[in-house]
Amino acid sequence: MAVLVTGGAGYIGSHTVLHLKAQGEEVIVLDNLEKGHRDALLDTTFYKGDLRDDLLLDEIFNTNNIDAVIHFAANSLVGESVEKPLEYYENNVIGSHHLIKKMVEHGINKIVFSSTAATYGNPTRVPIQEEDPTIPTNPYGDTKLAIEKLLQWADGAYGLKSVCLRYFNAAGADPEGRIGEDHTPESHLIPIVLQAALGQRDNVSIFGDDYPTEDGTCIRDYIHVLDLAAAHYLALRKLNNTRKSGIYNLGNGTGFSVKQVIDTCRRVTEKTIASKTAPRRAGDPAVLIASSSKARAELGWIPKYPTLEEIITHAWNWHSKHPDGYND
Repeated sequence: MAVLVTGGAGYIGSHTVLHLKAQGEEVIVLDNLEKGHRDALLDTTFYKGDLRDDLLLDEIFNTNNIDAVIHFAANSLVGESVEKPLEYYENNVIGSHHLIKKMVEHGINKIVFSSTAATYGNPTRVPIQEEDPTIPTNPYGDTKLAIEKLLQWADGAYGLKSVCLRYFNAAGADPEGRIGEDHTPESHLIPIVLQAALGQRDNVSIFGDDYPTEDGTCIRDYIHVLDLAAAHYLALRKLNNTRKSGIYNLGNGTGFSVKQVIDTCRRVTEKTIASKTAPRRAGDPAVLIASSSKARAELGWIPKYPTLEEIITHAWNWHSKHPDGYND
């Protein structure tokens, strides 16, 4: 099976490419390298460019006998999306429209879409289930939900089958340390804490310690990036076997607080990591935990690295050996 992975040089995309190749699949990557890293792809067929370039998409589909698409390419920072909504709709929604249009033109009828828990907004219950209300509270989540809806309409109109994966907090790295997480600027909690362990930050800010949780800090569901990658492959297999579209949450079903993450990082790294309390961030829910029972039942997905210690150990293995990321 030949798979086009858009945004495949990014954090989750590159780990998915690694997993697909380990399964013996042929992989073609399209990425504009605005956020991704060419070095994260190792030895992979690569096209540099934008989803809105119709001529490039035609070239990719005409040159390669592509069976399916895994679509990661998107701007994905919540705060930035509030500041730049026009940019997020242009890149995420219009870019996806171009991709879907070209898939239909070239007769490619299977896509796995990288969606997000941000489609839910503030949850009405915990753990969150797929049928819960989707009321995004930021443009990022709204663009992802718009793409999900576009895919649903495209299924009815053109027979384009899709699996949308709504995942929670991706973390960790390839256990062998070949690739890892490298964002500029970094916005994810675990790498931020590990930067403090490396002496690259003076401390870690805890945004609010008065939430209605056991230790007063926000609780989130962390999932190993390679477990996410495996889910994308299982979703492709589902599309091949059933020709039915679907939406699935991906998470461990267990939440960890900000303080628990920092304490686990201290144990794993054996470093002193200073923290300080800062004001709450607007719009941060106290608890976000996924129910992944549907993915387990229908995709056969079982996380291989479910513990916070494993996730942070693999992340530390990457960050400690690559303190400057792919710029080492």
